[in-house]
Amino acid sequence: METPEGQINNHRQQAALNFKAFLLKNSTDTNLNLYDHLARVLTKVMDERPQNAVDVIEDLSHELKRSTLPHVQSTLRDTPPATATQLLAEKQKTLFSRGGRDGGDQEDELVETPLPNVAELSFFLEQAGVGLGQEETQKIFLALKQLVDTQPLQHCRLWGKILGTDGNYIVAEVEYREGEEEEEEGAEEAREDGEREREAEEEDEGGKTVEMVDPLPKSTYKPPPVVPKEPPHSGTNKFTYFVCLELGLPWFRLPNVTPVQIMVARQIRKFFTGRLDAPIVSYPSFPGNEANYLRAQIARISASTQVSPLGFYHFGEEEGEEEEEGARDSVKENPDFEGIPVQEMADSLSAWVHHTQHILKQGRCTWVNLAEKSNLDFEEDAEEEEKREEPDEPEPEIGPLLLTPLSEDAELSDTPPWSTRVSSHLIPQFAVAVVHSNLWPGATAYACGKKFENIYIGWGLKFSGEGYTPAVPPPPQTEYPSGPEVMEAVDPSVEEEQALKAALEEQQAALEENEGLDVDDDEEEEDD
Repeated sequence: METPEGQINNHRQQAALNFKAFLLKNSTDTNLNLYDHLARVLTKVMDERPQNAVDVIEDLSHELKRSTLPHVQSTLRDTPPATATQLLAEKQKTLFSRGGRDGGDQEDELVETPLPNVAELSFFLEQAGVGLGQEETQKIFLALKQLVDTQPLQHCRLWGKILGTDGNYIVAEVEYREGEEEEEEGAEEAREDGEREREAEEEDEGGKTVEMVDPLPKSTYKPPPVVPKEPPHSGTNKFTYFVCLELGLPWFRLPNVTPVQIMVARQIRKFFTGRLDAPIVSYPSFPGNEANYLRAQIARISASTQVSPLGFYHFGEEEGEEEEEGARDSVKENPDFEGIPVQEMADSLSAWVHHTQHILKQGRCTWVNLAEKSNLDFEEDAEEEEKREEPDEPEPEIGPLLLTPLSEDAELSDTPPWSTRVSSHLIPQFAVAVVHSNLWPGATAYACGKKFENIYIGWGLKFSGEGYTPAVPPPPQTEYPSGPEVMEAVDPSVEEEQALKAALEEQQAALEENEGLDVDDDEEEEDD
């Protein structure tokens, strides 16, 4: 029989075994057990024998546990992906780097650079109640510097900002140095001429082969003559425009505008999307994408809202040029201009004038006679020229001349075209005169002494008056008139065909009898 002491020992051994089994139980997170971990910790303490082991036992335990954990269970956080703001900031870092395009003397660049003083412009626009904010203005200033450093320009100006649904356009108006842009324009025109010649040759070859095999009828329709676009450095293409989708990104050059694009842009109203390659879905169909539509709207806004104080520009007439008033298509800065008082410019629209050419209904600043070109086409075929009447000579379009006062602008839906005011009545000594366009909301100009500037910040849409009604498509063309020539007849039956054949035979027999009688009568008359 077991003694009480033996029972106690057995009980203690059983408890020790149960406790060891508890220590050997693996964790559900790390798949480790406390028994092995304590054994490794004590082994590490015996091997290293650190001072004050009781104080560092916790650190040794953490270090030993981290060393046994696999890499997939690392507690380090993943690196978050870069946001759009951080990516844009990386691209905008180039705006704050110094450096010139030619690497020349910095003092010469400061004197001869075409870079506009955007800081001064922002100061006066802020007084006029128009602006883009200090941060954006500074970035625009640096972006324009980047454009001037990469392009051979002699003139650069901040034209404005056009808003869009997905993005905005910062627009810069530039003018190249003499001879810098001619090569590109000439290559483009030569390429267009070569394409036209190849198309003409293909048409001639195709016509010859068709005539040899089976001649087809040729259409007599001749499309109306196309209004030619104005050459660079004149009219609607006098200046070149660059746009920037986001400050810090590259500048994109807009193509030259054509008269057809301007005429169609006057008939449609479309919001900009901020994507230059976006298609323009409208009626009438616009010939181009959003880049062409943006260029057409810039030309329209510039022709209507670019104003200056009276006397700042003049025609600079020389001897023998006084009689050619209709040919005045450019102005020069007047060195004798002394400025107009601010209050006078704010009270009268006659103190402001247009210094940009007006765009005619033809889509050009200078009218071109299309009848002369059509007459040359008529002379190629003498027979058609005799049949065709000579067209009447069209009357040339005449628009407002340069330096026309704003007081002569027409109203739209009883809305005055312009509004003027003074920036401050409390301190009139340092105020500026401001004029806002009501026909193109967002166009603003200021004048102070000998300084003035124009800017546009808006959606690129003209005031439509009471409401805008889209153009109605034309009615569909009429079909051919109903008749035996165009209508499909029902096939006759066998009985009908036989009856028709019998009727034709009787008719033929009757004709032969009549011819025989006529011959007998002629013979009797000859015998008599």
